[in-house]
Amino acid sequence: MPHLFKQYNLKNLNTFGIEAYCDNYTELYSIDDLKALMALPDYVSSKKLILGGGSNMLFLSDFKGLVIRNCLKGISIEKNLGEEVLIKSAAGENWHEFVMWCVKHGYAGLENLSLIPGCVGASPMQNIGAYGVEIKDVFEELEAYHLTTGQKQVFSKEACRFGYRESVFKRELKDTFMITSVTFRLKKKAKVNTSYGAIQEELEKMGVKEAGIKDVSEAVIRIRQSKLPDPKLIGNAGSFFKNPEVNEETYKTLKASYPAMVAYALENKNYKLAAGWLIEQCGLKGYELNGAAVHTKQALVLVNKNNCSGQAIYELSEHVLNAVFSKFGVRLEREVNIIS
Repeated sequence: MPHLFKQYNLKNLNTFGIEAYCDNYTELYSIDDLKALMALPDYVSSKKLILGGGSNMLFLSDFKGLVIRNCLKGISIEKNLGEEVLIKSAAGENWHEFVMWCVKHGYAGLENLSLIPGCVGASPMQNIGAYGVEIKDVFEELEAYHLTTGQKQVFSKEACRFGYRESVFKRELKDTFMITSVTFRLKKKAKVNTSYGAIQEELEKMGVKEAGIKDVSEAVIRIRQSKLPDPKLIGNAGSFFKNPEVNEETYKTLKASYPAMVAYALENKNYKLAAGWLIEQCGLKGYELNGAAVHTKQALVLVNKNNCSGQAIYELSEHVLNAVFSKFGVRLEREVNIIS
């Protein structure tokens, strides 16, 4: 039977390090724990929040409800499919440690997603991505339990409705299911992706001529460590904003005014702009407001510099959104989940 903790401080369970209390808190280590929890009166009557690594959320205030920490563990090979393999991971596994497990065993596809904070269960919710790879590229299916009925449901790639840092679990089914496991379709023979960002340049610095998945993973780790702050040292949630998408006409107009603007052509003929570049052009790198700050090395990242409140970080994000819109006429979107 899972234990309920009253008035629990979540400061050490969110990577921003925001002090926020919840009415009730519990940890689940098995599906039986979930079923037992669902029978409790406090569960039925409470607003619920599923917590994994706490790496992509910002608490604006105390949470009036029940916080459930997903601590389910386990990694298994589900099926060998010739040159491919299906790997199943429990949702509570640390994402980076899971990627390292796959790299160690020679299963390719996740190496570009090394060192992303959080747990496996959050990866399809956000459709996490980095260096030219997104979860949808390697996703097979996930299992989840309905938080009201307790029914298990299997979601295919199509059912998840993946978008850019989006899925059905952030929209129509938000706070409806608890993801318990995710299955990935990985390759036994590596076909590495080194074309995005600075991976090839980093591999050259490492003296690597023919890169394998371990090399790509190490290159990604080095790049991320050089640009992104460690949440253990200063509170942050990684990229706070999404890269905005604009149509071709808007892109050409902006490019004429700002020739150095960073953008990537998309298959739908739109363009994805680099939000970090837009923010930096507004002179906001290192900008501070009420203890919150824009990171000095990567303008996409907001940090908790002086033990500030979640509201202070939110107000800083508003300042950034308004500044970018005022200068470029482009509206940024927050990638981080706002919990109020």
